[in-house]
Amino acid sequence: MNALPVTQSLLFLLLATVMEVSGDALVRKAIFEQTGAVRIGFLVAGALLLLGYGSSLNLAPVPFERVVGLYIATLFVVWQAISFLAFRAVPTLPICAGGALVVAGGLIITFWQGAAS
Repeated sequence: MNALPVTQSLLFLLLATVMEVSGDALVRKAIFEQTGAVRIGFLVAGALLLLGYGSSLNLAPVPFERVVGLYIATLFVVWQAISFLAFRAVPTLPICAGGALVVAGGLIITFWQGAAS
């Protein structure tokens, strides 16, 4: 992969992961912390963010079988950041260790240019 598609892919994937995790967080807050019109507003906003996530992920200029690896890696990192910001959840050592494996696997899937199968 040359630098331009990688940069574009990272931007699309970062946007997708921020929208997905934020949308999930809003839906969770709507279900467990809100009532009435605020609940409906959170659910609608969450749904729009989740639609944006799906669109952004599929616009990344990388073959679908490769974009998923990088997406999973960025998803883990963004998920932990949003989890901390929205719910004050600090990742534990097992989450960090497992997350390192997730990120490594995502990078391998995306960037390893081995023999075609």
